[in-house]
Amino acid sequence: MRLSNVPSWQYLLRDVHELYQMGSAGGSAKIRTHMADVRRALGRVFEDDPEIEYGPAKQLPVCEHLDRALSSATGLRTAKVARSLEAVRSLLNWRYGYERVPRGLTRKYGFCEFLGPNGPVVSDRIIIGCVLFAPKTTYPAHSHKGITESYVCIAGNTSENDAGVYAPGSLIFNPPGQMHRITTADREPCLLVYAWTGSSDALTTQKMTFSKK
Repeated sequence: MRLSNVPSWQYLLRDVHELYQMGSAGGSAKIRTHMADVRRALGRVFEDDPEIEYGPAKQLPVCEHLDRALSSATGLRTAKVARSLEAVRSLLNWRYGYERVPRGLTRKYGFCEFLGPNGPVVSDRIIIGCVLFAPKTTYPAHSHKGITESYVCIAGNTSENDAGVYAPGSLIFNPPGQMHRITTADREPCLLVYAWTGSSDALTTQKMTFSKK
């Protein structure tokens, strides 16, 4: 089965494309370039019409907060993405991505990939997925070698490196190798869509590790 035959995945990826088309780069040339890279890669994915490969759907404890996160996006400009996520939520494979998950994080964090080497929409051009954090979460400092990363906040509020507060619709940008630590608000979960761009080798071999500092 290919992407062109599954409207639910098409809608989700098009809604993510719209986030990177309609969102602001805030005057930053680097962020503007990254947003264009994301749009270009997504456009090529639609041209490729890749296979859909479903693995086993899996939930993690943090998914108990997903209903709240999706419903809180109602009325926001991120609502379309939330609705598209709702349509495929039963197919999502939530993961930790680390061999060793820090104590206390197992119930507060999880991510799932929509588009990338691990599917369900299989491609080595770009990785698109989402991350869900429970309230009052500290996600330890980490970085990504050879990967340019951005998050778009869909619901809730978050801070990165204590450098400001990001509300729904905000974009957080991390160039390759930049250490970043994420915290979330005390009373509400936070849902982020992420995009990773880089070489196909970097995308397929990336290993997630936290800083030892």
